[in-house]
Amino acid sequence: MIELFPEGFEEVDQEGGVELAAYTDPAGEERLWAAFGGARSDEVADGWEERWRAFHRPVRVGPLWIGPPWEEPDAGAIAVVIEPGRAFGTGSHATTRLCLELLLDLPRGSLLDVGCGSGVLSIAAAKLGFEPVAAVDVDANAIEATLHNAAANRVGVDARLADALADELPPAVAAVLNVALDLDRAIAARLDCERLITSGYLAAEAPSLPGYRRERRREAEGWAADLHIRTQ
Repeated sequence: MIELFPEGFEEVDQEGGVELAAYTDPAGEERLWAAFGGARSDEVADGWEERWRAFHRPVRVGPLWIGPPWEEPDAGAIAVVIEPGRAFGTGSHATTRLCLELLLDLPRGSLLDVGCGSGVLSIAAAKLGFEPVAAVDVDANAIEATLHNAAANRVGVDARLADALADELPPAVAAVLNVALDLDRAIAARLDCERLITSGYLAAEAPSLPGYRRERRREAEGWAADLHIRTQ
């Protein structure tokens, strides 16, 4: 589907599977049939171009409000406005919310966001008073999105293209690593930080990080995030 419709498509959970839907024309329908051997087509009402906005709803995490630019932030909330784009992360996924919950309680200081995506965690950290804030990602689209969103939120984030498994990473008092379980251990070993928040894995899983002690865990919707304290 990504190859057929790089501009985007919908993924909807259904009983017993997942439905993938693309808004397209007869030529696109033919491509679907050729790739999958079958497809269902339905006429859509006028205004379908804006339907994608319904998938991006604001969320609240403590004092933080995270949402798209066409929504109005809650009065008195710390607003983190994120433009949905090609980079992963709008704040609505459970792993992002769990990382933010753990971030709220950390002492303020410097912070490194590894695998920054659209910059949700970096920007929220800057708004919460962490300084300086650095962000790295292996995807150029993520760096572009993070810099764009940071500017829109009027915060400073030093976002750079980097491979966390190979390139030198800047030291920080705290780091956030919301990637995947199989990457946590390898990347954590390369970090120079006192506190580390990890996520991107299921609640049934738990990373074992040499040199760190797991201090606290948060779970939601079958996902988990952990706060680790460096012991050596």
